[in-house]
Amino acid sequence: MEYLLLLIGFVLLIKGADFFVDGSSSLARIMKVPSVIIGLTIVAMGTSAPEASVSVNAALAGSNDIAISNVIGSNLFNGLVVVGVCAFMAGFKTNPEILKRDMPLNIIVTAILCIMLLDRHINHIILLISMAVYIAVMVISALKNRETADECKILSLPKSLIFIIGGLIAVIFGGTLVVDNACLIAKDFGVSENFIGLTIIAIGTSLPELVTSITATRKGDSGLALGNAIGSNLFNILFILGMSATICPLNVLSESIIDCIILLVSAVILYVFARTKKTMNRWEGIVCVFLYVGYTAYLLIR
Repeated sequence: MEYLLLLIGFVLLIKGADFFVDGSSSLARIMKVPSVIIGLTIVAMGTSAPEASVSVNAALAGSNDIAISNVIGSNLFNGLVVVGVCAFMAGFKTNPEILKRDMPLNIIVTAILCIMLLDRHINHIILLISMAVYIAVMVISALKNRETADECKILSLPKSLIFIIGGLIAVIFGGTLVVDNACLIAKDFGVSENFIGLTIIAIGTSLPELVTSITATRKGDSGLALGNAIGSNLFNILFILGMSATICPLNVLSESIIDCIILLVSAVILYVFARTKKTMNRWEGIVCVFLYVGYTAYLLIR
């Protein structure tokens, strides 16, 4: 039964993401807002909903291992696999705003998280305030760049909203099915909670980002694809960990500190790749994916 529900979850993720990207891209054009802004905000937050649900529920249940490892594992998957697969599918030019503002911010936020973990205390106030400031900057940027957006409208406003809401519901529900049933299958093999959080749950909750970014790339909207991955990473650390720590103080494991340092290194590597010739090519995408495979092998050995 678990395998059937897992398959249903994947189907919902794929179709839901397809509708979600169409609706979001159309909304960006209707509002005369660049799709990269939509990717960094609406799409990023929407596809991070499974991570939010898992980490917040884990904090309520006192499962600190899952609450923290889910965010770190998801961010590693987003930066290396999501962006890597999209680059492998079709090399793309790096959006100047993402390269100048969001990718360096991703490195800074990850570094701050490393410092907090080393201090064994996650300051939720700093994280949540930073999230509010980031959203405010995104809104201001959207207002300033309205005139640069594509004038073409694909869908009507009501239909765009229906696509976004319906797609988001399918993505969240599909992600939940995948995570729940993947965990049941994993526990049958006797693996640890921390390992499940860093791999099975992290990958499962990141499937919306992967499917949404691949769909956007296939439609030629690389700004939405890269923006979705980077925006999700920022949202995961600032909002999800901030909310989880607000609900219940999170105990930090030594393994989590090591994983966060690896996450920081991967964020720097991704930035270097994106900055080189202002593009992400297929070979860089392959390297990113293999780095994630290497990290997974490290987890198995650890």
